[in-house]
Amino acid sequence: MQTNLNGKVALVTGGGRDVGGDIARSLAAEGAVVAVNYSRSKAEADSVVESIVANGGRAKAYQADISVNDQVKAMIAAVKEDFGTIDVLVNNAGYVKYQRFIESTPEEWRKQIDVCLYGAINCCHAVAPLMISQNAGRIINLVGDSSRIGEANLAIAAAARGGTIALGKSLAREFGRNSITVNTVSLGLVETSHSDPEFLEKNREKIVKAYPLRRIGKPDDIAPTVTFLASEASSWITGQVISVNGGFSMV
Repeated sequence: MQTNLNGKVALVTGGGRDVGGDIARSLAAEGAVVAVNYSRSKAEADSVVESIVANGGRAKAYQADISVNDQVKAMIAAVKEDFGTIDVLVNNAGYVKYQRFIESTPEEWRKQIDVCLYGAINCCHAVAPLMISQNAGRIINLVGDSSRIGEANLAIAAAARGGTIALGKSLAREFGRNSITVNTVSLGLVETSHSDPEFLEKNREKIVKAYPLRRIGKPDDIAPTVTFLASEASSWITGQVISVNGGFSMV
């Protein structure tokens, strides 16, 4: 399978740790130059860059709050200045607050929607002119399964990510004539540094029963699918929502 990414430049939002960090390293392993975006996790982003460079790759960290359009535009301009273009955009960054809907506040809604939905919109809008000008590109959005099937205590994040799915499908139709593919990877529960270890250990047995593969996901379960979608091997796949979720949902 042709997943070689030599000569390609990839931007991974939220690429400093966990799923984003594994995606950045996987893309670099296939030859891509990787721009690792972070908002506050500078040390972690620098560590990802160092690991890529240590393995013979090229990478650089870029700070930007993706919910702020001006910061996104400045980041895209900096990546273009450093590496010439952007061939692959991975919208991985997100913010989720697990709580009952009736106990949430408008301020908490706004932050989740600003990062999860407007963040993807900002990045797609800033990168699209580059991809259109070169008549090629890959956009890959990451969401949680709650955006497709619903989940208690995740109503706002699900709504925001549902918007991201709709965005991806619409852009796939709009950008297809420019040989730009837009796909979404929908995740089940992935154990990361953000996870509450006490909650997981207390409820692990109950949680894994919802997964036919009888385990929670790991960050490195996700990166191979994203790397495939970034490559030429996926050139006739667009507008799709691809589940990487241990069988949690099958819709």
